[in-house]
Amino acid sequence: MPLPVASSTLTRRPSSKTSPSSDRLLAISASPHSVLRPENTHPMASAPHADQVTPEPESGDTAAPAKRPRAPPIITEVEIRTEFAHHDGAVSRINNGTFGCCPASVLASRSRWQRLFLSQLDAFYFCSLQPGLARSRAAVALAVGAGVDPSEVSLVDNATTAAAIVMQHVAWSFAEGRFSRGDAVLMLHYTYSSVKKSIHAYAARAGATVVEVPLPFPVASPSAVAAEFRAALAVAKDGGRRAVRLAVIDHITSMPSVLIPVKELVAICREEGVDKVFVDAAHAIGQVPIDVRDIGADFYTSNLHKWFFCPSRGLPPHPQGRPHRLAAPPPRRVQRSAWIGVRDYSAQLVVPDAVDFMARFEGGIEGISRRNHDKVVEMGMMLAEAWGTFLGAPPEMCGSMAMIGLPGCLGIDSDEDAMRVRDMLRNDFKVEVPIFHNSRGVEGKEMDKDAKGDEVTGYVRISHQVYNVREEYEVLRDAVNKLVLDGFTCAKLRPSGKCGTADLLLLGLLPKPYASITLHEG
Repeated sequence: MPLPVASSTLTRRPSSKTSPSSDRLLAISASPHSVLRPENTHPMASAPHADQVTPEPESGDTAAPAKRPRAPPIITEVEIRTEFAHHDGAVSRINNGTFGCCPASVLASRSRWQRLFLSQLDAFYFCSLQPGLARSRAAVALAVGAGVDPSEVSLVDNATTAAAIVMQHVAWSFAEGRFSRGDAVLMLHYTYSSVKKSIHAYAARAGATVVEVPLPFPVASPSAVAAEFRAALAVAKDGGRRAVRLAVIDHITSMPSVLIPVKELVAICREEGVDKVFVDAAHAIGQVPIDVRDIGADFYTSNLHKWFFCPSRGLPPHPQGRPHRLAAPPPRRVQRSAWIGVRDYSAQLVVPDAVDFMARFEGGIEGISRRNHDKVVEMGMMLAEAWGTFLGAPPEMCGSMAMIGLPGCLGIDSDEDAMRVRDMLRNDFKVEVPIFHNSRGVEGKEMDKDAKGDEVTGYVRISHQVYNVREEYEVLRDAVNKLVLDGFTCAKLRPSGKCGTADLLLLGLLPKPYASITLHEG
């Protein structure tokens, strides 16, 4: 049975006959960029309020942003607290990385779009929707680097959807004989679970050999990641006997959180003849500066709800593909990827409003991400000093999230232990923070130890966003210190009769080292 075709988000590279401007764009659109940055306008202006219905542009693909008279005044601390007053003030919320956040002003704009939709559905779909989505695509295009045309941006539900689109393209290539059975797909060991499932559901089922890149954690430097990537790529190529059709690279891994040297890894792929590169950057936009042209991947996708202050369900997959069967002209491709029918599009329509919110901060989104990085590193070092541990990655490999080792005496020996500790911190101490169980040692090296000589097997992943304050991290610090002082271990939370890894080692039921990094094929 033929494989189902998802909406394509891929574009055609320009031919040698295109203009110099188009060559720089690496995509088929050669629209003049002045339409996105007219004189005396905010570079990423907001979509209209719901009662301002804008006629659809003739091209059906781009719309000029609405004009802004002047830059807004810098937001105050009181205004920040007001924007996030809907957060539970009793909880230390230092986990922006999982679900993100949305300020009240953006939620209000979303409500206006929803009311416009409900007031006259036909007028909304035929008059307001496409111009609104075009403004959002224009805002995203400006946020991911110079020279990106809105026609290259498609708004879909989330990174999992974008990954499925790319993996279906790979599956079709196997089904139609362009790829040979056994050709490789390369991914990081810490690739997000839903993306891994997509790789196996589409690519592996169609005949791909899946090869994982084992990453050391804690990680010492970007060069350590690049070395592991090169070694795994050599395994994938199998001495030149196997083609590597796709590499899936995270810009920032989710858990453990590490800023990956993505540009360097893409360059390695190009040197080694990897057909296509898909960058899963779910956490990147709003957390680190992005220039998709400079990165050079074929596909780049990021979530807007995590660090870009949008509600859930707004994501741009940015394609830079070479010519192939699924390519289509930009207006049709963008609409085909994003169009579902009768649904709530409001999360995608408020992207310019999120940009307006960020413009109220000194330095805009770049200033926000820079301050978040500095603060999360400062708070991470404070926690590490208090617990006698260390950061899981050097500061230059942290964005607005950081991994900090927990005292080894807590005995976090499994993912289940990590979840129980997380639940306990939420329920007993009112702290919301993810816990990571590090089950993978580095071959030939002992697990890292804390100041008391205990192996560190558990880490917290802290985030910093504009609404966070130091006192929230101090609550986490004091909660962990209390657990250590009280002699707490995860064994106390396990169901009766269930042993952790450390218990099994003591009983001689597991070999030691019980976890080592090995290159393997899935």
